[in-house]
Amino acid sequence: MRILAFDTSTEYLSVALWQDGEVTLRDTYALQSHSALILPHIQEMLTQEQCQLADLNAVAFGAGPGSFTGLRIACGVAQGLAYAHQLPVVPVCTLQALAAQSRFERVIACLDARMGEVYIAAYHNQGKDDCREILPPSLCAPDEAPALTGQDWVGVGTGWQVYAQALSQSYPQQLAPTSVDDSVVYPSAATIAQLALTKIQQGLTVQPEHASPIYVRNKVALTTQEREQKLG
Repeated sequence: MRILAFDTSTEYLSVALWQDGEVTLRDTYALQSHSALILPHIQEMLTQEQCQLADLNAVAFGAGPGSFTGLRIACGVAQGLAYAHQLPVVPVCTLQALAAQSRFERVIACLDARMGEVYIAAYHNQGKDDCREILPPSLCAPDEAPALTGQDWVGVGTGWQVYAQALSQSYPQQLAPTSVDDSVVYPSAATIAQLALTKIQQGLTVQPEHASPIYVRNKVALTTQEREQKLG
């Protein structure tokens, strides 16, 4: 089984090739250069591993939530590569990938959504191939995060790097003493590939033309009046 996976939902470009349990990973701080870098990085990795697109069994991508532009880039590349080589596509939630990367069991995955908001979801993490959703992805202000029951929850992702204090106030009784797993900040294509393998085994693939991002936010920007109301 060979799975090509990539993520462009954040400032990082992450590309991985999963081959029968062996993973080759390449992460690059791309900032806003994902569209220029992603195809060369994919080709370089395939050449390095002596693999061709025709040898793949599936293409997986970080479907979001995340950067609007980044999600469109990843989805478009996945569709193009898969359509050209008649491969199934596996969209993987970026927040689920973050949670699966953590060493903790109860995980609140959170990405900075800009405009004073975060993308957030919660998972029970039993390993990279078993990460069960407890709270679905949503968009909110960090001090208005959705309620969670239980204790010993740990936060991962850029949202916790930016809004740790506000998020902690949203969960005054729920967080573990180690409230943030600082080792997990960005979604990794290696984890996306692993989660994709489970989805493939469950028959949860889509045809290229049916692949789509998980946007969560319907608006990219606020109007001047909306920004003033938000600040007020």
